Amino acid sequence: MAATQPERVRDVETCVDRILETVGRKIVFGMPLALGKPNHIANALYLRAKNNPAIDLTIITALSLEKPVPSSNLEARLLDPIVKRIWDGFVEFEYMKDLRKKQLPENVTISEFFTKAGGYLNSPYAQQHYISTNYTHAVRDLIDNGLNVLGNLIAPHPGGNPDLVSMSCNPDLVLEAFEKLLAEKKKGHKYMILGQLNSNLPYMYGDAVVESQAYDMILDDPAYDFPLFSVPKASVSTADHMIGLNVSSLIRDNGSLQIGIGSLGDGIAAGLIMRHKHNKHYNQALSALNITGRYTDLIQKIGGTGTFEKGLYGATEMLVDVFIQLYKNGILKRKVYDHAGLQKLLNEKIITESITPQFLNIFVEHHIIHERLTKADFRLLMKYGVITGPFEYMDGQLICQGESFPADLVNEQTLEMLNRHLGDRLKEGVVCHGSFFIGPNDFYDALNAMPEEERKLFSVTGVDYVNQLYGDEKLKTRQRTHGRFVNAGMMVTLLGAVVSDCLESGNIVSGVGGQYNFVSMAHALADGRLIMMIRSTKKSKGKVSSNIVFNYGHTTIPRHLRDIVVTEYGIADLRGKCDRDVIAALLNISDSRFQKDLLEQAKRSGKIETTYEIPETCRQNTPERIQNLLSPFKAQGYFLNFPFGTDYTQEEVTLAKALKLLKENVTTHRIRTIAGIIGQFFSRSPLPIAPLLKRMKLDIPKCLRERVLRAVVVYALRRSS
Repeated sequence: MAATQPERVRDVETCVDRILETVGRKIVFGMPLALGKPNHIANALYLRAKNNPAIDLTIITALSLEKPVPSSNLEARLLDPIVKRIWDGFVEFEYMKDLRKKQLPENVTISEFFTKAGGYLNSPYAQQHYISTNYTHAVRDLIDNGLNVLGNLIAPHPGGNPDLVSMSCNPDLVLEAFEKLLAEKKKGHKYMILGQLNSNLPYMYGDAVVESQAYDMILDDPAYDFPLFSVPKASVSTADHMIGLNVSSLIRDNGSLQIGIGSLGDGIAAGLIMRHKHNKHYNQALSALNITGRYTDLIQKIGGTGTFEKGLYGATEMLVDVFIQLYKNGILKRKVYDHAGLQKLLNEKIITESITPQFLNIFVEHHIIHERLTKADFRLLMKYGVITGPFEYMDGQLICQGESFPADLVNEQTLEMLNRHLGDRLKEGVVCHGSFFIGPNDFYDALNAMPEEERKLFSVTGVDYVNQLYGDEKLKTRQRTHGRFVNAGMMVTLLGAVVSDCLESGNIVSGVGGQYNFVSMAHALADGRLIMMIRSTKKSKGKVSSNIVFNYGHTTIPRHLRDIVVTEYGIADLRGKCDRDVIAALLNISDSRFQKDLLEQAKRSGKIETTYEIPETCRQNTPERIQNLLSPFKAQGYFLNFPFGTDYTQEEVTLAKALKLLKENVTTHRIRTIAGIIGQFFSRSPLPIAPLLKRMKLDIPKCLRERVLRAVVVYALRRSS
């Protein structure tokens, strides 16, 4: 880290000048993924290189955020008002604009190690320059690629203290990169670390807080503040809710939870909240859907169906907004502490968070402190609130209100004095450790609105702390009791291998990110379990296919690391099972339209007996059946499309659904669809459609083209409803 106070500048071009002066014209610029990028610095550096071929610039990052871009006039009518409302003012990346237009200059290279799902499928350049790396190895790989400039977005101290800043949304890789770059500097290598202040960024605590002298230069001018990129809530489908409901029964009270962003994570949170707040209806749903009937033993062994009396602790690489929902609903409340001995006492119920006079003796007995207190012992007791001041430790004496006492717990006067100054409850506990965050605007608003004490419950730290046990295994193992690491995959083979990041063609869909880390950790923890969520089917160009396949040409998680797989049709516990039983379990939770072909493939390969038949109860796995079973509960207000709200209006939701269905119909029934659209020219539009046409500015067509678009929208709305 920088040894002196950073240079604070008010002009982004000065930042670029300093980079060139410090490291020269060969620049390898690293940025954290998603929200934590210094957008103005990145743009200024890229444009300088674009206009000066003598500069050799490589940008290595992940998830370069982009505003949605409409692909047609109709999409533009729907999207443009949404983009203006949600993303107005967000500073877009100039290098991404040129990458999309295939106009990157030859002296600039863009490499990413994680992407928006499907975002680069049609970009040969991005596919060729993608770096496949494990999340916890990303910094190592950046260093190997010659990283010499690091930049990130930072939050100013809320009290105006210039000596402290917060990495806020992205200490994930930056903390480790600081250490590595300092080591490189000691070897004589030139490097530079830059921060860009943004007052819209929530000031998060934990390891995210660093001294400003960690930076060589800080771009510090309110003129460079910009709105944070928002990720609006996606609709939670019936299948997603079913997956979430199944997963919710596998979470143990007093346990730990990791989930990710998106509709599947929302489905899990909705299921957990239903379990905790509406337990009677929750258990009725489990019974009606035969979840408890089929998986009683597994649920009793690793999960539960009762309320969360002890609560959960979050250990998640991504602090998603539903963790705030779980916190608000009294589920995320199990605090952990950064001391292995203290955590052990809590886990074994030797102590609780309520402080009693027995604490001091217990701490001595379990070798957390000494009978004759050292200065470190004194600081520990003060840190965790076991004793409260005003105290001072000096030369083996405790100074309290002018009186001096031997720092010796055998001394009765000392013990009596300390017992008079015991705290009420332990301090410094956190309910969630996360490494980065991104989400909807109301998520950022909720974090910013939290008082300091409450915000400190959400500790943001490096990915090397959250995503692995290495480095402090004893503490992390004790914190992550009954860890449930819930991840999503695209496909699963009948032998239990999971496909999550790439197609068999080699085209990257997203990236492995931290998935392997959580798989490994789930297997390393004695009471940990990995839960892979797989939607049973996918739809492409109007054709439905199974996501449970016999084999596939790419694997993200090998089959020997299989554990639990959940689809909307149930749970498959695969850990320790033989191949035949793995196949049988996955067939039971696959869509019934594909079960016969999958079973025949398994039989032809000799992996299951030729006489085997799928149980009758599992041969009714259809979307219609689960839709019917959930209907009574939807009528009661459960399993909503947007359980935690949405940035979209109801009109926009209706229009988006209709236009999506239209696109599918054009692919599968082109002639019928065209005929239906033509028919709208000669029919009167129903009155309920009028506000939707107005939203699309098609209520009063001004030309033939708009009349055609109006007919398209009317047809789409009629078909969807």
